[in-house]
Amino acid sequence: YSPIHCLFVPRMAAWDLSVTVEDLGSDAPPVTLSVDSGLHVGGVILKLVEKTQIKRDWSDHALWWEQKQRWLLRTAWTLDKYGIHADARLVFMPQHKPLRLGLPNGITLRLRACFSSSVFQTVMGICRMLNIRHPEELSLLQPVEEKKKKKDKNSAEEIYDLTEVPLSSGTLITLHPHFRPTCFITSGLKVIHIFMYVTYKLINIYLFSFPLRWLDSSRCLLQQGIQENSRLWLRFKYFAFYDMEPKYDVVRLTQLYEQARWAILLEDIDCTEEEMMLFGALQYHISKVSQSEPQMLSSSAAMDDLESALQSLEVKMEGESIDDMSNVIVCFRPKRMTLKGYKQYWFKFQDTSISYFKSKEESIGEPIQQINLKGCEVAPDVNVTAQKFLIRLLIPAPEGMNEVYLRCENEQQYAQWMAGCRLASKGKSLADSSFQSEIQSIRSFLAMQKTSSGTHGNAPANDESINTHSLVSPRYHKKYKAKQLTPRILDAYQNVAQLSLTDAVMRFLQIWQALPDFGLSYVVVRFKGSRKDEVLGIGPNRLIRIDLAVGDVVKTWRYNNMKQWNVNWDIRQVAIEFEGNINIAFACVTADCKIVHEFIGGYIFMSTRSRAKSDTLNEELFHKLTGGHEAL
Repeated sequence: YSPIHCLFVPRMAAWDLSVTVEDLGSDAPPVTLSVDSGLHVGGVILKLVEKTQIKRDWSDHALWWEQKQRWLLRTAWTLDKYGIHADARLVFMPQHKPLRLGLPNGITLRLRACFSSSVFQTVMGICRMLNIRHPEELSLLQPVEEKKKKKDKNSAEEIYDLTEVPLSSGTLITLHPHFRPTCFITSGLKVIHIFMYVTYKLINIYLFSFPLRWLDSSRCLLQQGIQENSRLWLRFKYFAFYDMEPKYDVVRLTQLYEQARWAILLEDIDCTEEEMMLFGALQYHISKVSQSEPQMLSSSAAMDDLESALQSLEVKMEGESIDDMSNVIVCFRPKRMTLKGYKQYWFKFQDTSISYFKSKEESIGEPIQQINLKGCEVAPDVNVTAQKFLIRLLIPAPEGMNEVYLRCENEQQYAQWMAGCRLASKGKSLADSSFQSEIQSIRSFLAMQKTSSGTHGNAPANDESINTHSLVSPRYHKKYKAKQLTPRILDAYQNVAQLSLTDAVMRFLQIWQALPDFGLSYVVVRFKGSRKDEVLGIGPNRLIRIDLAVGDVVKTWRYNNMKQWNVNWDIRQVAIEFEGNINIAFACVTADCKIVHEFIGGYIFMSTRSRAKSDTLNEELFHKLTGGHEAL
């Protein structure tokens, strides 16, 4: 070829492209532009702006391709590279639009959210505006459809408008009193009561439809059918709360407290009757203190001490350390089709392991069994009034998790062994400096559950500031009358009345996180090779296989024993391989497998966070772990 032929570039044929400009109104016809396939998207936008002859700031606008459900954000790409032809339906619209956002404390905000970024990035922007740290723990979900009665049609929803707040990276809203814990004032309590009972009837439905309503973190709002002024909920999705510092996390703590409170009131999570009364007492105390304290937190010396304790994750206490401890303890290994299993042994705790023998005399020889507690799961099962002190252990095993119960004789023994088990699960021995502080923490928790003798008769029969319907779940209103519940709640209140607002909220969250079923999201699945549907519980550190018919835990697998997992997107099946050649596979019945995949990948991502890099969020890694083939 001659140089002349090489320089010759044939001119592309021009064709008409129709673009709907949202700002012109719904009745306005599309704007027709003469373009060619070599024109880049930025050039299309320039032509479009010039033809509309509207002088305004168009920097937030972008093109949306309706048929492909995608934004054309790469302005340097040509129409040919995008594959856009004359039949394409394009809309020119703002990327940020108003959204109604429901918070856990019942407040609805109207704010501008990004409709073109992934939901993960959109949540980051919302949390930056609301001053909520670690936005990776939260996400957006579709609210439950509410059927309004005729008489409620005219009732206006109270909305706080924040649409004028700029979405710059450094913008933080001022903490409003309504962001603090809600107060159980007399007005509106009947509404709360009715709402709780209606929701209680539907709780079994909500339990399994809740995961279904989470938005896909890898896709944008518009791709998931969310339109301008749509209503969404902002909730904590991943129950792996990192770097919780009361001094900086006022809004984060408050919203987490509200979400935990409603989970308990609506019985999303089980707790004992004693624990429910303690939760009720803490709520009552928090509502009283929040009305008197101007702010949730203060910069007092005590608060600085609390902050230091949280940062170090352990409290250094003086005292002599111990290397081992021994006691007579009753052991129970749950077995199917039998109620017999409790046996008394001589237990010895050393390093991160417990060994048990038939008797103290035989403890100098070989044990019946030695159990390494490192990586195990420890949960309390306590009823102080009934003198029930159980420690529930889930021990990692090749086939899943083995369940063991240790029944202690008294409060002192329980505090010591529970503290030892908790430390051992983290790889720490009894000689660790935090052992004594762990014991004190457990004793404080037990003291809060104690009832003072004779206080039932001295407690006021009717306290106008307390409404039991807003403090305990409907189950207890069916079981007891309000005049029976009030003295019990006030009795428990005496043990928490001296706590500051911050300490009360933190104590509430600590007890909530100690519940056996804390952090579990449930999905109905069909395991490969099985003929029946079962429940998969997805937790912060484990997966649980549950019999749908009776609710028994069949198997438990921990993430730290997971070698790999993948999704067959064609047949929508999740396959997981664990250490010890353990392989499981299942198809999701009540939710898309992408939701389960995102939960697993999300929790693994949460475990990669460290204090050294806590200020930088690895968004790319999050999408690699959660996005699958649909990741951006």
